[in-house]
Amino acid sequence: MIARSQTDDTLRRIEEALQEADRAISPFVSGQVEVQFKSGDDPVTEADRVANQVLHDMLVREGEGWLSEESAEDFGRLEKKRVWIVDPLDGTREFAAGIPEWCISIGLVEEGRAIAGGIRNPATQETFLGSIERGLIYNGRAANCSGAKTLDSATVLASRSEVKRGEWKEFENRQFTVKPMGSVAYKLARVAAGLADATWTLCPKHEWDVAAGVALIEAAGGFAGKLDGTPLVFNNADCLLPNLIAGGAGLAKELSSFLKQRGTNGNGRAASNGGRAE
Repeated sequence: MIARSQTDDTLRRIEEALQEADRAISPFVSGQVEVQFKSGDDPVTEADRVANQVLHDMLVREGEGWLSEESAEDFGRLEKKRVWIVDPLDGTREFAAGIPEWCISIGLVEEGRAIAGGIRNPATQETFLGSIERGLIYNGRAANCSGAKTLDSATVLASRSEVKRGEWKEFENRQFTVKPMGSVAYKLARVAAGLADATWTLCPKHEWDVAAGVALIEAAGGFAGKLDGTPLVFNNADCLLPNLIAGGAGLAKELSSFLKQRGTNGNGRAASNGGRAE
């Protein structure tokens, strides 16, 4: 177990890094930025790169590893006990389009478990900060996952890309409301703060897409894992996770059962977007 003083220091580092990255990218106006493409239709902007450098400079200390969407891979992280797993701007497509569903995402993993995280949405001025030791703080106040115990009238956040591709057709006209949204990290943060009841993905996502959000979910008393019920383990050589399910603890049993009954593939569906999270 991490000493409280170390946990407090970690959370301070995360919060300060989120604030500095927010300041650094403030000159870039959402909806008015130049977009480039790394491969295929995977977008990137200069704001992604600027935020990435700021986060790396502020977070990494001696003996700690680093994994980021916008950094060259360094497999030396596999030998590290503590690893920062970061998406400097999750939801680049939304950022470029002027949709306020993007965020800066910082996760800290220790021996494969996401133990602390911070997510900042500059467009909505929301900050989610938490650890498994200290719980979740949403915009300065303690928060928890939804207390819902049934899917009846629940709000489920879905990937806008998956909905657009028709992958959520099987969930239409159910007892819950499906709300499409960009940025998987932002969706997880909102579920952690009780602003929605659950979320799941049907195709692979990278560790940097979900590490921070999973830490926040667990900090807020919720559950997160793979669709087949197995736990999520981070800092792998192959950092692509097959899928994800997360929500308030009261929904864990019903939601898992519901997805299995619907015939959802526990190994995840092939992602036509190469695992890009939205």
